[in-house]
Order: sequence, then C-alpha cells, then structure tokens
Amino acid sequence: MNSKINTGLLAYGMSGKVFHAPFIDSHPGFNLVAITERNQKKAVHDYPSIKSYNSVEALLADESIELVIINSPNYTHYEYAKLALKAGKHILVEKPFTATTAQAKELFDLAKSVGKKAMVYQNRRFDSGFNSTKKIIESGKLGKLVEVHFRFDRYRNEIGPKAFKEEPVEASGLQYDLGPHLLDQAIALFGKPVKYDKILSKNRIGTKVDDYFFIRLSYPNELHVFLTASMLVVDVKDAFVLNGTMGSFSKNHADVQEAQLLKGMKPTDVAYGIEDPNDAGKLTLIVANGDRTTEFIPSAKGDYTGLFEAVYQNLVHDIPYPITEEDILAQLEILEAEPS
Repeated sequence: MNSKINTGLLAYGMSGKVFHAPFIDSHPGFNLVAITERNQKKAVHDYPSIKSYNSVEALLADESIELVIINSPNYTHYEYAKLALKAGKHILVEKPFTATTAQAKELFDLAKSVGKKAMVYQNRRFDSGFNSTKKIIESGKLGKLVEVHFRFDRYRNEIGPKAFKEEPVEASGLQYDLGPHLLDQAIALFGKPVKYDKILSKNRIGTKVDDYFFIRLSYPNELHVFLTASMLVVDVKDAFVLNGTMGSFSKNHADVQEAQLLKGMKPTDVAYGIEDPNDAGKLTLIVANGDRTTEFIPSAKGDYTGLFEAVYQNLVHDIPYPITEEDILAQLEILEAEPS
C-alpha cells in the first residue's frame, strides 16, 4: 500500500460531511478520492477534485480506491461491507458494524481470507468527556468502583425522517443508534461483562421502534455498569457518573466536536475539540481524616483525528487497531439479545 491511502465514502449526508470527510481531507496520510451521491451532487462544493459516483457499485469498481468508509444506513452495512471486501478494499464501517454477531464474524473472516482489514468506526472513544472519565478510573483515586453510569440523552418527541432509524428494519431503533456508543465505551474500559440484561421501550406517539433503553452490565468484584439512553429527556443530566469506595466523579456530555463540525470548523482549527471550562468534571474524594475534597477536572481536547490516525497506522504499519474484533462481537451479542 502507498503511504497515502486513497479513500472513498459511500454517502455524503451528515455522517459523511461531518464525521468523515473533514478528517480524511485534513490527515496527510489519506486522499479523499470519491464519494457516492445518488441524487444531489453536493460534495464537489466542499472538495472540488472529488469524483462523485451514482452508485456504490461504481465506486467499488474504482481500482484506485484502497479504503472504503461505509457510512450508509445501518441495514446496508453488512451487504456493502461484503461487496467492498470482495472488491479488494479495506473497510471502515460506521456503527453498528452489523446487526448480528453472525454477520460480523462472516465479515471478519472474509477480510482475512482476502487479505484486507475490516475496522469499525467508534468515534466516541475520542470524546473529551469519555477520556476524562477514563483517566479518573485509571488513576485509582475512587478506590474500588461500585457503580458506573453512562447516559446519552436528548429530547426528540417527533418521529424522525430517516426510515432506517424509525422503521422496524434490521438494526433500527435507539439501541442500535446510541447503544454501540455506550457499549463500546464500557467494553473499552472494562471488557466483556460476565452477564447483562436490558430493557427496551417505545414511548413516542406512533413510534415503531424503541426510543429508550437501559442495559446493565455485571463485572467481577461486584462492579455494575449501567447504560441508558432516551429520546425523551427534557432536562439532560450528567453523562458520566462514577461511584467508588473513596469518592465520586461526574461529568456532563459536553464534547464540542459534533457542534463545531456542523458549523464548518475544521479539525485543524486551534479551537477544535476544546470544551468550555464551565463543563469540567467534578471529582469528590474522601481524605484521611474523613473530610471531603472537591476538585474540578478540565477535559483534555477531544479529537476524532485519533481514530483516523489509528486506521492509518493499522493499514500502513500494521499497528493493531484499538477497536478489536472481540470488542465488536461482545457489543453485538448484547444488542441482538432479547430484552429481559
């Protein structure tokens, strides 16, 4: 492979425009070569030299493309990933990777058989708040962890226009939309749970899919991790809450990257990924005499560039990609399991 990786995108909706193209374009190790746009040709306004194909098949037939980012609707991931691998492309697939573990295992095996890499895009490992939480856990300051809560809440009472999220098709509903983010964060920190259970519910008028989920992950040493997401939370609270024998930590979901990218900020901007100081995490500890101390912990810069750097290093230097096959299979096992 050349040191500069020719890359194609399968779609240029929000995902392509916001979460992928700016990073491929700004990273010195990639060339953003082509995109699939069936209807309106918008990408050329942002990237004048880009090739716009009318179909996925046409893009995959471009022999210059080495890496394909599969950011199409959830239910197409398995099909398009299979086509791309058979076309001799490396793949980076949006979450959820597939709808089932069987599909994922098939793709991972296919990638090995054709000598290509199959990677999964889990950008929330590179959020500022998550990495602040990770550092607190690794510091050991909280003592033995007792409970961990991760939440991803919003208020959207209406039925959205994206059919692949709102119709009861494969990999639809809130648990397949936000569940991969929360599960990946938990698995990245604690590994595969020894057991789990979950609740799904439908609350919006006319909804055909779940718009609330609660997943409990149980780990050795009596650690319980609770993952919750809802589309009907008006007053959004902390996204990260840790309670241990020596203290507690809480942090809101204040990562600014998505909002900045939506406004057109580039990942290379000096202000990119830097949170408002008012959104610092709160660390409360018990000290030797039984008193409590409180400290506010500013978040480090969030930067999804780290994910693309990991892709580059994996493809060019064969450095292991941090989101492993085992991580993804553990995630999908939970997602496809029946509710409690």
